[in-house]
Amino acid sequence: MVFSSQIFLFLFLPVCLIFYYVLPKTFRNAVLLLFSILFYAWGEVQYLWLIFFSVIINYILGILIARPNKQRLILTIGIVINLSLLLFYKYLGFFAGIFHIHLPENLKNIVLPLGISFYTFHSISYLIDIYRKKAVAQKNVFKMGLYIINFPQLVAGPIIRYHDVEKQLNSRLHTFNRFINGASLFSIGLAKKVILANTLGEMVDAMFSANMNYLNSLIIWIGVLAYTLQIYFDFSGYSDMAIGLGRMFGFEFRQNFNFPYISKNIKEFWRRWHISLSSWFRDYVYIPLGGNKGSNARTAVNLFAIFVLCGLWHGASATFLIWGLYHGAFLALERSPFGKKMKTLPALFQNLYMWIVVMVGWVFFRSDNLKVAIQIIKKMFDFSTPEFISIDVKSYINSYFIFILITALLFALKLPHRLYFHLIRHQLLNPHVLRSIGYLLLLIILIISIADVVSNNYNPFIYFRF
Repeated sequence: MVFSSQIFLFLFLPVCLIFYYVLPKTFRNAVLLLFSILFYAWGEVQYLWLIFFSVIINYILGILIARPNKQRLILTIGIVINLSLLLFYKYLGFFAGIFHIHLPENLKNIVLPLGISFYTFHSISYLIDIYRKKAVAQKNVFKMGLYIINFPQLVAGPIIRYHDVEKQLNSRLHTFNRFINGASLFSIGLAKKVILANTLGEMVDAMFSANMNYLNSLIIWIGVLAYTLQIYFDFSGYSDMAIGLGRMFGFEFRQNFNFPYISKNIKEFWRRWHISLSSWFRDYVYIPLGGNKGSNARTAVNLFAIFVLCGLWHGASATFLIWGLYHGAFLALERSPFGKKMKTLPALFQNLYMWIVVMVGWVFFRSDNLKVAIQIIKKMFDFSTPEFISIDVKSYINSYFIFILITALLFALKLPHRLYFHLIRHQLLNPHVLRSIGYLLLLIILIISIADVVSNNYNPFIYFRF
């Protein structure tokens, strides 16, 4: 069940909200926990035991770490247990292929449990925060369960730190304005997903599955640009929906995207893209490794280590590994004289550099294998025209697709937001009028989004299986 599905929008969410707000306040955590279990079971009931195991084992380990004896040993055991589950379900086949290990038939096509990458990181950060005295061990197993299983951020993040929501598990602020604000953010995220990302995704799927011999460089660039925007609006839209849902239930989750495509370099891009993941790796891996405190060579090694892990976290394949190494290489390069030279260029050229680097990187991320990725990148820079152009791909590049592509690009570059704040700052329009226009537009896009959900069966979610 995804947030942009009919079953969630018209049944699950309304019923959950009714029970949550109609029953006495003392039952709110119980309602949210029960519906979160139902949410997970709807998508993958066979792994419900695994997430229960994760809750209970980390609950016990957290209490043990809070005691003064053998804290480091218990923390190490906890990290090993959590990572072992992730390694088994997500990377068993990958490493078996590398080391030519023959697996039994029942392990060859093992299904990846929903959200395991996210709730594994939730659990590890919980244990480390207790060890570092940033949080107090949770003594209530049901509140621990709500932290791990809470459905707004369960299967696709953002990655929540326990110390950020520790107090909210006990008491949350519920006001009408916060609820409306959360509902508005959810509506914006839904529009990002179904209006922008899904429209772009259909063309992207057609292009990446087409015979590259029948595509020219222009269509390839359009397709890669479409994917660059699709993955942003797909994932940032889901994050907006998660944060909005959290707010509707009284939780406040941190921002996960901050207009990454206005960045001037790859370092800035990662400060703005999937913030909860990049900050998690920074705080729990990069800084413990030494961060940038050592020599340039040592810093480069740390960066490569982080982005190898980041690549593999996204998926157990060579394409994700190369994608991680690729970004690590540019981050290391930007710490060299090259980075200093880039900063002297006009902002437009710096932003263009970031776009090209990121777009080429997304080819590895999206491609089924390295052969396809290399073929696409070659075609991007091959400006000869094939004798025939694939009709299957070309048919998707219609006027509506172009309109959505341009609209997505404008929003990715933050231009409508800048125009809005420019009008307010210079008092070119009455703030009340602008606010009324904003609510009207929000209502319109919500109606369009719901109509799209009802009428369109194409509704993939890129990060759902990470």
